[in-house]
Amino acid sequence: MTGDAGGDSAAKVVPIKQKSCAGCGKPVVQKYRPFCSKRCADLDLGKWLKEDYRIAAEEEAELDDDAFEEE
Repeated sequence: MTGDAGGDSAAKVVPIKQKSCAGCGKPVVQKYRPFCSKRCADLDLGKWLKEDYRIAAEEEAELDDDAFEEE
């Protein structure tokens, strides 16, 4: 007996689901993850630098400076 509480000593290995490139949908290459190539990674970086990706936010109404003055 080897001391294993369960009968099966082989570890259960769950394969990682194959991901798709965030740019074009091709299979991901580990070196460029989450992209398939340097080209897709560079295209995504260009979008960030041109500010194509934005988070929508509501602008707050401007407050009057007079509202904070003490009388």
